Amino acid sequence: MSMSMGSKNITPLILFIIFLISSQFYSCSSAQTWIRAGYWYAGSESPIPDINSALFTHLICASADLNSSTYQLSIPFSQEPSFSIFTGVVKRKNPSVITLLSIWNGQAATAQSILGQKVNYSVLSSMVNKPSNRKSFIESSIKTARLYGFQGIDLLWLWPNTASDMINMAKLLDEWRAAVNSESRNSSDQSRLILTMAIRYLPAFESLSYPIESMKRNLDWAHVMAYDYHLPSKENVTGAHAALYDPSSHVNTDYGIKQWLNNSFPASKLVLGLPYHGYAWTLVHPKDNNGVGAPAAGTAETKDGSMSYMYIKRYIRSYRAPIVYNATYVVNYCIIGSSWIGFDDVESIRTKIAYVKEKKLLGTNVFQVTNDDDWALSRAVQEEENDQENKRRLLLIVLLPITLVIILIAFVVCYLQRKLLKIKGMIILGNSNLSNSRSTTTSTSALNSDPPNLQAFSFSNIKAATNNFSSENKLGEGGFGPVYMGKLRGGHEIAVKRLSKTSTQGLEEFRNEVTLTARLQHVNLVRVLGFCTEKEEKMLIYEYMPNKSLDFYIFDPTGRYLLDWTKRVHIIEGVTQGLLYLQEYSNFTIIHRDLKGSNILLDHEMNAKISDFGMAKLFRKDELEANTSRIVGTYGYVPPEYVRKGIYSTKYDVYSFGVLLLQMISGRRSTCYYGPNKSLHLLQYAYLSWKEDKGREFIDPSLDDSSSSCKLSRCLQVALLCVQENPEDRPTMLEVYSMLKTDTEPIPTPTKMAFSGNRSMENISTSQQGSCSVNDAQISELQPR
Repeated sequence: MSMSMGSKNITPLILFIIFLISSQFYSCSSAQTWIRAGYWYAGSESPIPDINSALFTHLICASADLNSSTYQLSIPFSQEPSFSIFTGVVKRKNPSVITLLSIWNGQAATAQSILGQKVNYSVLSSMVNKPSNRKSFIESSIKTARLYGFQGIDLLWLWPNTASDMINMAKLLDEWRAAVNSESRNSSDQSRLILTMAIRYLPAFESLSYPIESMKRNLDWAHVMAYDYHLPSKENVTGAHAALYDPSSHVNTDYGIKQWLNNSFPASKLVLGLPYHGYAWTLVHPKDNNGVGAPAAGTAETKDGSMSYMYIKRYIRSYRAPIVYNATYVVNYCIIGSSWIGFDDVESIRTKIAYVKEKKLLGTNVFQVTNDDDWALSRAVQEEENDQENKRRLLLIVLLPITLVIILIAFVVCYLQRKLLKIKGMIILGNSNLSNSRSTTTSTSALNSDPPNLQAFSFSNIKAATNNFSSENKLGEGGFGPVYMGKLRGGHEIAVKRLSKTSTQGLEEFRNEVTLTARLQHVNLVRVLGFCTEKEEKMLIYEYMPNKSLDFYIFDPTGRYLLDWTKRVHIIEGVTQGLLYLQEYSNFTIIHRDLKGSNILLDHEMNAKISDFGMAKLFRKDELEANTSRIVGTYGYVPPEYVRKGIYSTKYDVYSFGVLLLQMISGRRSTCYYGPNKSLHLLQYAYLSWKEDKGREFIDPSLDDSSSSCKLSRCLQVALLCVQENPEDRPTMLEVYSMLKTDTEPIPTPTKMAFSGNRSMENISTSQQGSCSVNDAQISELQPR
């Protein structure tokens, strides 16, 4: 008791320290993967070899045009040499740098967009409007990127004008990503192309909204064009054109980023744009103390007032003008004569990098790299990242020795607690059925050996994982009790089977499944992870199967179309392999005794896994059969010798497999009736259909085996062999496997079906379909005849 209380007192402190260290470690690790990207404009005067690529992780070559007739990419003839050598040249200084090809709306349209003007004609808008245009664009973009050695593609569309643009943009991104993924899958020597896109600082503007869900699915990242908010050609007061904050307006980067995050766009896919340019205003009152918001009379220095950072710094050095840093807006400015020049200097860049860290954004993207002055801003970006990383490393060095001692103590305490918990669980398992002499076959020496190495879960952890066993987490309910989907603290998904107090099954099945399933290791068997026996509970914890069970598909009018014949053959092979392992390849012969569609679970890739071993029985390899007075199983799947005499052998599961195979090829339930007067059960109806050469009437018409080596008609005959009345006539699972895999060798002719009674089947027609009476029903306990 004192040990438990002590661990509870230590746990919050340990969790806090572990969280602190792990968060710092994560930050250090994530800094390695941060994006430091930048645009290089092919029409600029700065040559490619001058780019200091060592300061960047990604470099974007701008920009390819789009042909307005074919919607294929075109590189301006004068710039084609630059595109050809770009990747090779920048990788000489930094082999790890990743290059991207940027595509824009054309120079004129992009310039209009930057000025905030409506674009009358947009070639990108025309392109996304039709599927054929999008297809041409996508194929051309991938081909062009590969031709010039780029590793990604960037879409620079400033700005979409209509709601249909946004809708069609979503379609474009979906189709683009699918094409990129397909191209990489079909090419073993090339990695998948990166997809990025430039976006406005707001997710919604002028009654338009970006297609956020499509962007989240398809883009590797989106870079926010967090600049050009205020332009001297449009406003009569000076402004911080890349303001991080603005106390009097929503036109600022912080407000925009918050809007993107509030609209569920992940911070891990947002990259902040950094401007390596500024704007010059002409002051109305040059002699006044002019700051942000001072009266102005249009542009200064250049036609539109824009100035590169390099030009601004040279201009300042020439006039030895002082630079002012405004922390309210996060902007630098200087006044030279009547010119007021606003821009981002090193102080502003450092503040924005700290902001990116605080918001956990993916990184930064520069517009454009050659505007830098002796790489001062790019070095500031890199140094700010390195400085914060060094501070975290120092904190780790201080905390680590202290934490190691505390964690060691906590580990010992937790280990002892878990050991006691497991011992308690195994005592319950070991003593559950000592007085039951009827379980001697199952409880062989193997099951009485050391208990399996399973995790003993605490009730509190399972309760938290299943959201207090909420109805939203409930997957279904069987004879054992309800099954819940759960998620452990580490994000691992589990399935939890909880014994119901009203269950017809009990400790015997619980112990049976824990001790037996834990020893079975096969890709086609559901894996048991552990158990919980706290608070009088009996719970089994399994790996989670996201695609539900087989019966969810084959009996559902809509779901059946999700499983074509190729997928069903894959599932049949999985079930066959699982049964082969149980009967032939494990150390003991295991009879499942409850093989049916609801006990065949499907994982992420639709691989079949046999589940629910509560009814299973185990033989030594020299035993062939046994009998029982306790009849369990599911109506329709139980062989006649078991119902009549309680005899079970490996042919029990062969019979159940045959019924399951008939259901898979026909989509029919075993509890329905068919034929004249709806008097034939599934096995009779299948046999008569096969015998009268009307097998296609029995088989699900939606299934097509033309492209498969495993034919439906052969599967029908194999299934009928499996459900013959005499167990000796049924094939072994090895023979079943051989017959299904080889379509050239002849197979035996099926004889009398099980449960056919004394009725003659010679004169019965199969012309009529059937109707269902009841669903699959569980047999609780019957005495055999």
